[in-house]
Amino acid sequence: QVQLQESGPGLVKPSQTLSLTCTVSGGSITTYYNYWSWVRQPPGKGLEWMGAIGYRGSTYYNPSLKSRTSISRDTSKNQFTLHLNSVTPEDTAVYYCAGGKLYGRSSSDDYDYWGQGTQVTVSS
Repeated sequence: QVQLQESGPGLVKPSQTLSLTCTVSGGSITTYYNYWSWVRQPPGKGLEWMGAIGYRGSTYYNPSLKSRTSISRDTSKNQFTLHLNSVTPEDTAVYYCAGGKLYGRSSSDDYDYWGQGTQVTVSS
């Protein structure tokens, strides 16, 4: 079955760029009609969809984060990567990668595939 695994630093300093990679196994990120998303959950808050990259490489972003967010992919490694720049302590959260036929959703139930999540803390 399809499995997702997030990787990246657990601690980032304010004003730096956070980069997280999601490695997909058991399926291809270029499979038709699949979209690959990043979703985060700050402490004590709900899930927030950040953005997605589609099977053809098109990208989609949450308007509230669009100015600071970019998502890219490496099809040879079956990975997609989140870059969030100019981070502040408010970006501290558990970051999840997710996939499926839908994107833009803030419920894990709306995704077919869901990573285990990785804690990122923004602090000096």
